[in-house]
Amino acid sequence: MQYGICNLSIVPLRFEPQDPSEMVSQVLYGEHFKVLEKRKKWSKIRLAFDRYEGWIDNKQYVEITEEEYTNFDKKPLCMVGDMVEFVSCDENQLMPIPLGSSLKALDFFKHHYEGARITEKQPKDNIVNTAFLFLNAPYLWGGKTNFGIDCSGFSQMVYKLNGYKLLRDASQQATQGDPLSFIEESEPGDLAFFDNEEGAITHVGIMMKDNYIIHAHGKVRVDRIDHTGIYNAEKRTHTHKLRVIKRII
Repeated sequence: MQYGICNLSIVPLRFEPQDPSEMVSQVLYGEHFKVLEKRKKWSKIRLAFDRYEGWIDNKQYVEITEEEYTNFDKKPLCMVGDMVEFVSCDENQLMPIPLGSSLKALDFFKHHYEGARITEKQPKDNIVNTAFLFLNAPYLWGGKTNFGIDCSGFSQMVYKLNGYKLLRDASQQATQGDPLSFIEESEPGDLAFFDNEEGAITHVGIMMKDNYIIHAHGKVRVDRIDHTGIYNAEKRTHTHKLRVIKRII
């Protein structure tokens, strides 16, 4: 088994080992992973954080040992705490790194960082405050940052920034936590899941108070939610059909 870590700002994780392939997620600065298969130009990896798999360009990560991989796993929580920060690297060059990037490997990279850090798990009532850091971020399939994010990437990153682990896709996240019987039982920070006509869960958002929800649809936005689903006041219609609300924390 081989191991690696991302030493760049943001790297696409692709469905197949080729540049035109669909981006299924992203690997942020400092995220470490197992290398499941290595080819001449591409590696299939499994991220340590959520065990998500995909293909990454060999030029966009550095190899680490199994011991280093294990040590990164054991290190305490330490993440970038602002929308964009910088590390100084070779010859004092600056490299931007996005919100939620891991800072566990600064010494390993010999990078210097002076920005905001998140080092402690936060209470549940901070979830919605964190969600608003992404407000108006454009929708991007596979995205995990303020510069482009999808619905499940949004919920995952918001929870991650508060010290909690969510899986990557909405259908996977829906397997976590405890279901609520009624929308009235929901609290700010609970997750609402929505399905399509075939019954497959395809969307997720974060509950707010007074029957509002924040979610990624075109952009990260706030809409009303009722027993039917998400109501878009601009379109005067429901855009997503509610399946279940779950309490993760």
